[in-house]
Amino acid sequence: MSDGGLIRCAWCTADPLYVDYHDREWGVPNRDERHLFEMLTLEGAQAGLSWLTILRKREGYRRVFLGFDPQAIARFDGARLAELLADPGIVRNRLKVESTVGNARAVLALYERGETLSDLLWGFVDGVPRQNAWASLAQVPAQTPESDRLSRELKRRGFRFVGSTICYALMQAVGMVNDHTLDCFTQQRSGGVPPRLLK
Repeated sequence: MSDGGLIRCAWCTADPLYVDYHDREWGVPNRDERHLFEMLTLEGAQAGLSWLTILRKREGYRRVFLGFDPQAIARFDGARLAELLADPGIVRNRLKVESTVGNARAVLALYERGETLSDLLWGFVDGVPRQNAWASLAQVPAQTPESDRLSRELKRRGFRFVGSTICYALMQAVGMVNDHTLDCFTQQRSGGVPPRLLK
């Protein structure tokens, strides 16, 4: 997509939400625990839907899931789940909503073992963002051996909605890999080097 002389990755539409997400967030390394949990949740919610649908509901997710605080979400009971399933601000899919609560509990289990979600996820790229160099969108994979291993490990740790394709989308979203295509202005902006790591 081109806008005002800027060339963006081919998947980015002209919708302002999409443009902002592409320009400011996608592929930018981030280790913040709540942000990682948010993106894990949103990527799982996106399964079978368009990403734009999820972006449009993002504020609704932040509202009902209390800023993606795992400790608060882990305490949600059946009555709270029923409220969520009646809220049009999110994707009202019972399995996806229940998985968010279960995943919050899995995050807390990590903390109880002295681990973090950040360390777990980033360990699959040895803590260093992968800088890819794709000439076109057609070359960008939907999953990789790293996302396969991440998916297996997350499932072993009790996480749900973490198939390999979802895991790779998560890796892209939080900058574990930089899959902006070479013609994208973000590559020229960074000189092909990932932006600074956000903590």
